[in-house]
Amino acid sequence: MSSTATDTISRNALVILAVIAGGVVLKALAGILTPLALAMFLAVMMDSFARVLEHRLPGVSRRAATPLAVVLAILIFGGAAYFVAQNAGDFATQLVSYTPRLNGLIARLAGLIGVTVPPTISELVQRLNPTSYLGLVARELQNVLSTAAFVLVYLGFLIASRRGWERKMVSLFAERERRQEAVAAFLRIRNGVEQYLWVQTVTGLMIAIASWFAMEAVRLDNALFWATLIFIASYIPLVGGIIGTVLPPIFALVQFTTLWQAAVLFVVLQVVGLFVGNVVLPRMQGRSLNIDPIVLLLALAFWGLVWGLSGAFLSTPLTTMTMVILAQFRGTRWIAVLLSADGQPDQLKRADVQDPPDSDMDAQPAGRRRKRS
Repeated sequence: MSSTATDTISRNALVILAVIAGGVVLKALAGILTPLALAMFLAVMMDSFARVLEHRLPGVSRRAATPLAVVLAILIFGGAAYFVAQNAGDFATQLVSYTPRLNGLIARLAGLIGVTVPPTISELVQRLNPTSYLGLVARELQNVLSTAAFVLVYLGFLIASRRGWERKMVSLFAERERRQEAVAAFLRIRNGVEQYLWVQTVTGLMIAIASWFAMEAVRLDNALFWATLIFIASYIPLVGGIIGTVLPPIFALVQFTTLWQAAVLFVVLQVVGLFVGNVVLPRMQGRSLNIDPIVLLLALAFWGLVWGLSGAFLSTPLTTMTMVILAQFRGTRWIAVLLSADGQPDQLKRADVQDPPDSDMDAQPAGRRRKRS
Protein backbone atom coordinates (compact mmCIF):
# COMPACT_ATOMS: atom_id res chain seq x y z
CA MET A 1 0.00 0.00 0.00
CA SER A 2 1.39 3.37 -0.99
CA SER A 3 2.18 6.07 1.54
CA THR A 4 -0.43 8.36 -0.03
CA ALA A 5 -3.18 5.78 0.51
CA THR A 6 -1.99 5.20 4.07
CA ASP A 7 -2.07 8.92 4.79
CA THR A 8 -5.59 9.17 3.38
CA ILE A 9 -6.84 6.28 5.51
CA SER A 10 -5.18 7.72 8.61
CA ARG A 11 -6.65 11.15 7.99
CA ASN A 12 -10.14 9.76 7.46
CA ALA A 13 -9.85 7.64 10.60
CA LEU A 14 -8.82 10.71 12.59
CA VAL A 15 -11.79 12.62 11.21
CA ILE A 16 -14.19 9.84 12.25
CA LEU A 17 -12.66 9.67 15.74
CA ALA A 18 -12.85 13.46 16.01
CA VAL A 19 -16.56 13.36 15.12
CA ILE A 20 -17.21 10.75 17.81
CA ALA A 21 -15.20 12.70 20.38
CA GLY A 22 -16.99 15.90 19.38
CA GLY A 23 -20.36 14.26 19.93
CA VAL A 24 -19.31 13.15 23.41
CA VAL A 25 -18.11 16.66 24.27
CA LEU A 26 -21.30 18.24 22.92
CA LYS A 27 -23.35 15.85 25.05
CA ALA A 28 -21.29 16.54 28.17
CA LEU A 29 -21.41 20.34 27.74
CA ALA A 30 -25.05 20.50 26.66
CA GLY A 31 -25.98 22.71 29.61
CA ILE A 32 -23.49 25.38 28.48
CA LEU A 33 -23.59 25.04 24.71
CA THR A 34 -27.35 24.69 24.20
CA PRO A 35 -28.24 28.23 25.40
CA LEU A 36 -25.34 29.65 23.39
CA ALA A 37 -26.46 27.86 20.21
CA LEU A 38 -30.05 29.05 20.71
CA ALA A 39 -28.82 32.60 21.29
CA MET A 40 -26.72 32.50 18.11
CA PHE A 41 -29.74 31.23 16.18
CA LEU A 42 -31.89 34.05 17.56
CA ALA A 43 -29.14 36.59 16.82
CA VAL A 44 -29.08 35.53 13.16
CA MET A 45 -32.87 35.72 13.07
CA MET A 46 -32.82 39.23 14.58
CA ASP A 47 -30.14 40.33 12.11
CA SER A 48 -32.19 39.03 9.19
CA PHE A 49 -35.32 40.74 10.51
CA ALA A 50 -33.37 43.99 10.99
CA ARG A 51 -32.11 43.94 7.39
CA VAL A 52 -35.66 43.37 6.13
CA LEU A 53 -36.89 46.35 8.14
CA GLU A 54 -33.98 48.48 6.90
CA HIS A 55 -34.72 47.72 3.26
CA ARG A 56 -38.52 47.73 3.39
CA LEU A 57 -39.32 50.59 5.77
CA PRO A 58 -38.37 54.10 4.63
CA GLY A 59 -36.39 56.17 7.07
CA VAL A 60 -35.10 53.21 9.13
CA SER A 61 -31.32 53.35 9.39
CA ARG A 62 -29.02 50.40 9.95
CA ARG A 63 -28.39 51.46 13.55
CA ALA A 64 -32.11 51.78 14.34
CA ALA A 65 -33.14 48.58 12.56
CA THR A 66 -31.72 46.19 15.16
CA PRO A 67 -33.48 47.70 18.22
CA LEU A 68 -36.69 47.93 16.21
CA ALA A 69 -36.37 44.27 15.19
CA VAL A 70 -35.82 43.22 18.82
CA VAL A 71 -38.88 45.17 20.01
CA LEU A 72 -41.12 43.83 17.23
CA ALA A 73 -39.90 40.25 17.82
CA ILE A 74 -40.68 40.54 21.54
CA LEU A 75 -44.16 41.89 20.77
CA ILE A 76 -44.86 39.15 18.20
CA PHE A 77 -43.60 36.26 20.33
CA GLY A 78 -45.14 37.71 23.47
CA GLY A 79 -48.49 38.17 21.77
CA ALA A 80 -48.42 34.62 20.40
CA ALA A 81 -47.50 33.21 23.82
CA TYR A 82 -50.27 35.22 25.50
CA PHE A 83 -52.82 34.05 22.92
CA VAL A 84 -51.84 30.40 23.40
CA ALA A 85 -51.80 30.68 27.21
CA GLN A 86 -55.15 32.47 27.31
CA ASN A 87 -56.83 29.97 25.01
CA ALA A 88 -55.16 27.04 26.74
CA GLY A 89 -56.89 28.03 29.98
CA ASP A 90 -60.23 28.25 28.22
CA PHE A 91 -59.52 24.92 26.52
CA ALA A 92 -58.77 23.24 29.85
CA THR A 93 -61.98 24.63 31.35
CA GLN A 94 -63.96 23.41 28.36
CA LEU A 95 -62.32 20.00 28.58
CA VAL A 96 -63.63 19.57 32.12
CA SER A 97 -67.17 20.03 30.84
CA TYR A 98 -66.56 17.17 28.41
CA THR A 99 -65.94 14.67 31.24
CA PRO A 100 -69.18 12.70 30.62
CA ARG A 101 -68.32 12.38 26.93
CA LEU A 102 -64.78 11.28 27.81
CA ASN A 103 -66.21 8.59 30.07
CA GLY A 104 -68.49 7.49 27.25
CA LEU A 105 -65.57 7.38 24.80
CA ILE A 106 -63.52 5.28 27.24
CA ALA A 107 -66.48 2.92 27.65
CA ARG A 108 -66.78 2.48 23.88
CA LEU A 109 -63.07 1.82 23.47
CA ALA A 110 -63.13 -0.60 26.40
CA GLY A 111 -66.03 -2.48 24.82
CA LEU A 112 -64.04 -2.85 21.59
CA ILE A 113 -61.19 -4.58 23.41
CA GLY A 114 -63.45 -6.67 25.67
CA VAL A 115 -63.19 -4.78 28.98
CA THR A 116 -66.49 -5.20 30.84
CA VAL A 117 -65.95 -2.57 33.56
CA PRO A 118 -64.20 0.42 32.00
CA PRO A 119 -62.49 2.96 34.27
CA THR A 120 -63.67 6.55 34.47
CA ILE A 121 -61.59 9.70 34.04
CA SER A 122 -61.42 10.19 37.80
CA GLU A 123 -60.19 6.65 38.34
CA LEU A 124 -57.55 7.04 35.64
CA VAL A 125 -56.30 10.27 37.20
CA GLN A 126 -56.06 8.59 40.59
CA ARG A 127 -54.13 5.65 39.13
CA LEU A 128 -51.69 7.95 37.35
CA ASN A 129 -51.10 9.79 40.65
CA PRO A 130 -50.10 13.14 39.09
CA THR A 131 -48.83 14.48 42.43
CA SER A 132 -45.87 12.09 42.22
CA TYR A 133 -44.70 13.86 39.07
CA LEU A 134 -44.89 17.38 40.50
CA GLY A 135 -41.23 17.32 41.51
CA LEU A 136 -40.13 16.22 38.04
CA VAL A 137 -42.33 18.85 36.39
CA ALA A 138 -40.97 21.53 38.73
CA ARG A 139 -37.37 20.59 37.90
CA GLU A 140 -38.05 20.60 34.17
CA LEU A 141 -39.77 23.98 34.45
CA GLN A 142 -36.80 25.33 36.39
CA ASN A 143 -34.43 24.05 33.68
CA VAL A 144 -36.52 25.70 30.97
CA LEU A 145 -36.57 29.02 32.80
CA SER A 146 -32.83 28.95 33.52
CA THR A 147 -32.08 28.05 29.90
CA ALA A 148 -34.30 30.89 28.69
CA ALA A 149 -32.49 33.31 31.01
CA PHE A 150 -29.08 32.22 29.73
CA VAL A 151 -30.31 32.50 26.13
CA LEU A 152 -31.42 36.09 26.71
CA VAL A 153 -28.10 36.99 28.36
CA TYR A 154 -26.09 35.43 25.53
CA LEU A 155 -28.34 37.11 22.96
CA GLY A 156 -27.80 40.54 24.49
CA PHE A 157 -24.03 40.14 24.46
CA LEU A 158 -24.03 38.78 20.89
CA ILE A 159 -26.05 41.73 19.60
CA ALA A 160 -23.89 44.22 21.52
CA SER A 161 -20.64 42.75 20.18
CA ARG A 162 -21.72 42.37 16.54
CA ARG A 163 -19.79 45.37 15.20
CA GLY A 164 -16.69 44.27 17.04
CA TRP A 165 -16.62 41.07 15.02
CA GLU A 166 -16.33 43.04 11.79
CA ARG A 167 -13.11 44.63 13.07
CA LYS A 168 -11.85 41.26 14.28
CA MET A 169 -12.43 39.82 10.82
CA VAL A 170 -10.09 42.43 9.35
CA SER A 171 -7.42 41.75 11.97
CA LEU A 172 -7.65 37.96 11.67
CA PHE A 173 -7.44 37.84 7.87
CA ALA A 174 -5.06 40.49 6.57
CA GLU A 175 -5.04 39.13 3.02
CA ARG A 176 -8.04 40.11 0.95
CA GLU A 177 -8.46 36.63 -0.54
CA ARG A 178 -8.54 34.85 2.82
CA ARG A 179 -10.92 37.44 4.21
CA GLN A 180 -13.27 36.95 1.28
CA GLU A 181 -13.23 33.18 1.87
CA ALA A 182 -14.09 33.67 5.55
CA VAL A 183 -16.86 36.15 4.71
CA ALA A 184 -18.20 33.76 2.07
CA ALA A 185 -18.36 30.93 4.62
CA PHE A 186 -20.15 33.18 7.09
CA LEU A 187 -22.64 34.32 4.45
CA ARG A 188 -23.31 30.72 3.50
CA ILE A 189 -24.13 29.87 7.11
CA ARG A 190 -26.23 32.99 7.59
CA ASN A 191 -28.16 32.45 4.36
CA GLY A 192 -28.73 28.81 5.30
CA VAL A 193 -30.25 29.74 8.65
CA GLU A 194 -32.39 32.44 7.04
CA GLN A 195 -33.60 30.04 4.35
CA TYR A 196 -34.39 27.47 7.04
CA LEU A 197 -36.51 30.02 8.90
CA TRP A 198 -38.25 30.97 5.67
CA VAL A 199 -38.96 27.35 4.72
CA GLN A 200 -40.28 26.44 8.17
CA THR A 201 -42.46 29.55 8.27
CA VAL A 202 -43.97 28.95 4.82
CA THR A 203 -44.62 25.24 5.37
CA GLY A 204 -45.92 25.88 8.89
CA LEU A 205 -48.39 28.43 7.55
CA MET A 206 -49.47 26.01 4.83
CA ILE A 207 -50.21 23.27 7.37
CA ALA A 208 -51.83 25.63 9.88
CA ILE A 209 -54.14 27.29 7.31
CA ALA A 210 -55.17 23.97 5.75
CA SER A 211 -55.80 22.53 9.22
CA TRP A 212 -57.87 25.56 10.20
CA PHE A 213 -60.09 25.18 7.13
CA ALA A 214 -60.59 21.48 7.88
CA MET A 215 -61.40 22.10 11.55
CA GLU A 216 -63.80 24.93 10.70
CA ALA A 217 -65.49 22.71 8.12
CA VAL A 218 -66.43 20.13 10.77
CA ARG A 219 -67.19 22.86 13.39
CA LEU A 220 -64.42 21.83 15.79
CA ASP A 221 -64.19 24.06 18.84
CA ASN A 222 -61.06 26.22 19.33
CA ALA A 223 -60.04 25.82 15.68
CA LEU A 224 -57.93 29.00 15.73
CA PHE A 225 -56.17 27.87 18.91
CA TRP A 226 -55.30 24.52 17.34
CA ALA A 227 -54.10 26.19 14.14
CA THR A 228 -51.86 28.58 16.09
CA LEU A 229 -50.45 25.72 18.13
CA ILE A 230 -49.77 23.72 14.96
CA PHE A 231 -47.92 26.67 13.40
CA ILE A 232 -45.72 27.23 16.47
CA ALA A 233 -44.95 23.53 16.79
CA SER A 234 -44.00 23.29 13.10
CA TYR A 235 -40.60 24.81 13.95
CA ILE A 236 -39.83 21.64 15.91
CA PRO A 237 -39.45 18.63 13.58
CA LEU A 238 -41.85 15.72 14.17
CA VAL A 239 -43.60 17.37 17.13
CA GLY A 240 -45.56 19.68 14.86
CA GLY A 241 -46.67 16.75 12.74
CA ILE A 242 -47.90 14.79 15.76
CA ILE A 243 -49.84 17.77 17.14
CA GLY A 244 -51.32 18.64 13.77
CA THR A 245 -52.50 15.16 12.78
CA VAL A 246 -53.35 13.42 16.06
CA LEU A 247 -54.60 15.84 18.71
CA PRO A 248 -57.43 17.60 16.76
CA PRO A 249 -59.06 14.27 15.72
CA ILE A 250 -58.84 13.04 19.33
CA PHE A 251 -60.53 16.21 20.53
CA ALA A 252 -63.19 15.72 17.82
CA LEU A 253 -63.96 12.30 19.32
CA VAL A 254 -64.61 14.03 22.62
CA GLN A 255 -66.64 16.93 21.24
CA PHE A 256 -68.94 15.10 18.80
CA THR A 257 -71.23 12.16 19.41
CA THR A 258 -70.60 10.80 15.91
CA LEU A 259 -67.30 9.54 14.53
CA TRP A 260 -67.30 10.98 11.01
CA GLN A 261 -65.92 14.37 12.10
CA ALA A 262 -62.86 12.79 13.69
CA ALA A 263 -62.37 10.48 10.69
CA VAL A 264 -62.58 13.36 8.21
CA LEU A 265 -60.14 15.46 10.27
CA PHE A 266 -57.71 12.58 10.61
CA VAL A 267 -57.68 11.82 6.88
CA VAL A 268 -57.44 15.46 5.76
CA LEU A 269 -54.73 16.39 8.27
CA GLN A 270 -52.75 13.26 7.41
CA VAL A 271 -52.89 14.09 3.70
CA VAL A 272 -51.84 17.70 4.33
CA GLY A 273 -49.03 16.69 6.67
CA LEU A 274 -47.72 13.99 4.36
CA PHE A 275 -47.83 16.24 1.30
CA VAL A 276 -46.07 19.17 2.95
CA GLY A 277 -43.64 17.03 4.94
CA ASN A 278 -42.65 14.64 2.14
CA VAL A 279 -43.02 16.77 -0.99
CA VAL A 280 -42.87 20.50 -0.25
CA LEU A 281 -40.51 20.60 2.73
CA PRO A 282 -37.69 18.34 1.41
CA ARG A 283 -37.63 20.13 -1.94
CA MET A 284 -37.57 23.59 -0.43
CA GLN A 285 -34.87 22.63 2.07
CA GLY A 286 -32.83 20.74 -0.49
CA ARG A 287 -32.84 23.62 -2.97
CA SER A 288 -32.21 26.40 -0.48
CA LEU A 289 -29.85 24.72 2.00
CA ASN A 290 -28.12 22.33 -0.43
CA ILE A 291 -28.41 19.50 2.12
CA ASP A 292 -29.47 15.99 1.23
CA PRO A 293 -32.94 15.17 2.68
CA ILE A 294 -31.62 11.92 4.20
CA VAL A 295 -28.94 13.93 5.97
CA LEU A 296 -31.64 16.19 7.44
CA LEU A 297 -33.36 13.16 8.95
CA LEU A 298 -30.11 11.76 10.36
CA ALA A 299 -29.18 15.20 11.70
CA LEU A 300 -32.52 15.40 13.51
CA ALA A 301 -31.81 12.06 15.21
CA PHE A 302 -28.21 13.00 16.11
CA TRP A 303 -28.83 16.47 17.50
CA GLY A 304 -31.99 15.31 19.24
CA LEU A 305 -29.93 12.63 20.99
CA VAL A 306 -27.18 15.09 21.95
CA TRP A 307 -29.20 18.17 22.97
CA GLY A 308 -32.77 16.92 23.26
CA LEU A 309 -35.60 19.15 22.09
CA SER A 310 -33.30 22.14 21.57
CA GLY A 311 -31.05 20.00 19.39
CA ALA A 312 -34.03 18.85 17.32
CA PHE A 313 -35.04 22.48 16.82
CA LEU A 314 -31.51 23.48 15.79
CA SER A 315 -30.64 20.35 13.82
CA THR A 316 -30.92 21.90 10.34
CA PRO A 317 -29.03 25.16 11.08
CA LEU A 318 -26.29 23.24 12.90
CA THR A 319 -25.94 20.79 10.00
CA THR A 320 -25.67 23.68 7.54
CA MET A 321 -22.94 25.30 9.64
CA THR A 322 -21.09 21.99 9.98
CA MET A 323 -21.19 21.34 6.23
CA VAL A 324 -19.82 24.77 5.39
CA ILE A 325 -17.01 24.52 7.94
CA LEU A 326 -16.01 21.02 6.83
CA ALA A 327 -15.90 22.19 3.21
CA GLN A 328 -13.14 24.69 4.05
CA PHE A 329 -10.52 21.98 4.77
CA ARG A 330 -9.16 19.42 2.34
CA GLY A 331 -9.13 16.60 4.89
CA THR A 332 -12.82 16.96 5.77
CA ARG A 333 -14.24 18.15 2.47
CA TRP A 334 -15.36 14.64 1.55
CA ILE A 335 -17.76 14.67 4.52
CA ALA A 336 -19.21 18.00 3.38
CA VAL A 337 -19.69 16.57 -0.12
CA LEU A 338 -21.65 13.64 1.32
CA LEU A 339 -23.80 16.01 3.38
CA SER A 340 -24.64 18.25 0.41
CA ALA A 341 -27.43 17.65 -2.07
CA ASP A 342 -25.47 18.36 -5.28
CA GLY A 343 -21.88 17.60 -4.26
CA GLN A 344 -20.93 21.28 -4.00
CA PRO A 345 -21.12 22.11 -0.27
CA ASP A 346 -19.34 25.46 -0.53
CA GLN A 347 -21.45 26.82 -3.38
CA LEU A 348 -23.05 30.12 -2.43
CA LYS A 349 -26.56 30.77 -3.63
CA ARG A 350 -27.37 34.44 -4.08
CA ALA A 351 -24.82 35.43 -1.45
CA ASP A 352 -22.75 38.47 -2.28
CA VAL A 353 -19.22 38.29 -0.92
CA GLN A 354 -18.03 41.70 0.11
CA ASP A 355 -15.42 43.21 2.33
CA PRO A 356 -16.47 44.63 5.68
CA PRO A 357 -17.59 48.28 5.72
CA ASP A 358 -15.04 50.95 4.93
CA SER A 359 -15.14 52.26 8.48
CA ASP A 360 -13.92 48.89 9.72
CA MET A 361 -11.25 48.71 7.10
CA ASP A 362 -9.77 51.85 8.57
CA ALA A 363 -9.17 49.95 11.79
CA GLN A 364 -6.21 48.12 10.25
CA PRO A 365 -2.70 49.12 11.34
CA ALA A 366 -1.18 51.85 9.21
CA GLY A 367 1.66 49.64 8.03
CA ARG A 368 -0.73 47.01 6.82
CA ARG A 369 -2.83 49.56 4.92
CA ARG A 370 0.29 50.94 3.21
CA LYS A 371 1.27 47.44 2.21
CA ARG A 372 -2.08 46.86 0.52
CA SER A 373 -1.91 50.21 -1.27
